[in-house]
Amino acid sequence: MGQNLQTGERLRPIDLARGHGLSTQAIRNYEEAGILPAAARTPHGYRTYTPLHAGALRAFLALVPGHGHRTATAIMRAVNEAAVEEAYRLIDESHAQLLDDRRTLQAVESALRDLDPTAASAPRAGSGPGGTFIGPLAEQLGIRPATLRKWERAGLVQPRRDPLTGYRVYDESAVRDARLAHQLRRGGYLLEQIAPLIAQVRAAGGLEPLEAALRDWHGRLSTRGRAMLTGAAELEAYLRTRG
Repeated sequence: MGQNLQTGERLRPIDLARGHGLSTQAIRNYEEAGILPAAARTPHGYRTYTPLHAGALRAFLALVPGHGHRTATAIMRAVNEAAVEEAYRLIDESHAQLLDDRRTLQAVESALRDLDPTAASAPRAGSGPGGTFIGPLAEQLGIRPATLRKWERAGLVQPRRDPLTGYRVYDESAVRDARLAHQLRRGGYLLEQIAPLIAQVRAAGGLEPLEAALRDWHGRLSTRGRAMLTGAAELEAYLRTRG
């Protein structure tokens, strides 16, 4: 769209909206949010845009898939306010988060490799007296005890109860289930998605049920990484236009 525009050419909101399947109201909202630079006004009060605004719109829409709507908005607002260093910081944070998510995925895969199929499928009631209580386990995982109780209600973990005290006791298998649930939650999976996976692992005595989820996770991270590259290219083009 922008390749046929001449410098100084005036554009209406509909001209910007049409090429991206947006409404003119969305264009006005983007301007008010600082995603687009402020538009000039005709003597009658109508907004007029230029190829600069078209470039800002392309940059924003390219940034969203990799960084998310909120961060992409903050990046564009910083650029339009001449706070380019702040925009770079936001971009760096997104890349750091992506790297952390990749490490989380690697940790999940490592946890799966360490999962003992025999222990995973063995009855919990027959475990020995040893185990971990809810407080220490929650501290190890960096979560609250209430979260572990919530995971138990959702079927993610199955601690046994001490017959004398009634306290929850997490044996080795329950600890592994809790760690696996924790890693999958960090990967963005919902409880209702995690529970059947862990149940299938227990029943099957193997990790095949998680292979599809891991492939999907890999795919989503790769898609996000590539989207960041596309967004960076469009943002660089916009920065060059701004001078």
